[in-house]
Amino acid sequence: MTLSCQRVNGHITGKPWLVFLHGLLGSSEDWQSLMPWLSDWPCLLIDLPGHGASTNVTAAGFADVSQLISSTLQQMEIHDHWLIGYSLGGRISLYHATHGDIRGLRGVMVEGAHPGFKSLRDRQQRRHHDHLWATRFLHQTWQQALQLWYRQPVFSDLTDEQRQQLVALRLNNNPATLAAMLGATSLAVQPDLRERISRLPLPVVWLCGSLDSKFITLAQQANFPLRLIANAGHNAHRANPADFARQALALITSPVLKEVEHDLS
Repeated sequence: MTLSCQRVNGHITGKPWLVFLHGLLGSSEDWQSLMPWLSDWPCLLIDLPGHGASTNVTAAGFADVSQLISSTLQQMEIHDHWLIGYSLGGRISLYHATHGDIRGLRGVMVEGAHPGFKSLRDRQQRRHHDHLWATRFLHQTWQQALQLWYRQPVFSDLTDEQRQQLVALRLNNNPATLAAMLGATSLAVQPDLRERISRLPLPVVWLCGSLDSKFITLAQQANFPLRLIANAGHNAHRANPADFARQALALITSPVLKEVEHDLS
């Protein structure tokens, strides 16, 4: 089984593919705002299980999603590639890089993504938190659930108009499949990936909106390489696609990173 995806600039050769994984409630369409700045790069925009055109695809956990990504890349005949993931997509990217088939993977960029909890207490609290959200998805009206979702502190930088735009964008989603994916890929069941990340034979870089203090702090505490996206909060690629694309391409074409890749290959 494979995931639904969109190929953009697939005719371009000689460069690694940029493979994008969206966040919870999102879809491959979320990355379209970046495409004008990536016209010289082949891009693959993937719909994660339960989302977008992959609504009918299920996954029991991170290992299933990682295998689906590998199968999708194989079907698309993509070898050399970078993974770029936002929020849930970033956590899945980290899991795939540390547990999955990384043949052809040149590096990972994660936007506003958590490397995993260290303590059992944090996991238990997150399990309760995500169970409450899954219950809201299933039993409240979908619009009510979305209104509450985008009122979470992590989205505090959004204006009311921006919140309503996101609510309208997500109204056609299937709350049942999203609730299932929330449970399957909760931070409560994600392993702490910090040690494995530090031993990866490829670059891993955090991209955070300059206003996203929570995830800036997480990256700094773990001593992860960090780039800030100007005038952006948690969803930096939506708030400032031009700077996000500029920073991403600077990393991909960095002589320093190329040297690291060569030394580790």
